Amino acid sequence: MNIKPSGWYVYMLRCNDDSLYAGITIDLVRRLKEHNYGAKGARYTRARRPVQLVYQEAAASRSDAAKREYQLKKMSPGQKRLLVQRYDNDRMRK
Repeated sequence: MNIKPSGWYVYMLRCNDDSLYAGITIDLVRRLKEHNYGAKGARYTRARRPVQLVYQEAAASRSDAAKREYQLKKMSPGQKRLLVQRYDNDRMRK
């Protein structure tokens, strides 16, 4: 599948309690700062700071990003951890 990024990203954060949070954004750096320091961070992550970016994926549109986010949120915790582990392994090889 050849995706032409539109500026939209799907991401996952590892929270301080080791849980994983999925979201979408057009600016990963800004959104990570909001999750860690701002009032605009998701309620879920505000209670579990600090968070760190552990997964990101480009999306062709906002709609595609939202659909992928929905898929990630429906995954079991084990499936999410496996996805993050594979993502880490792929990054290490590059």
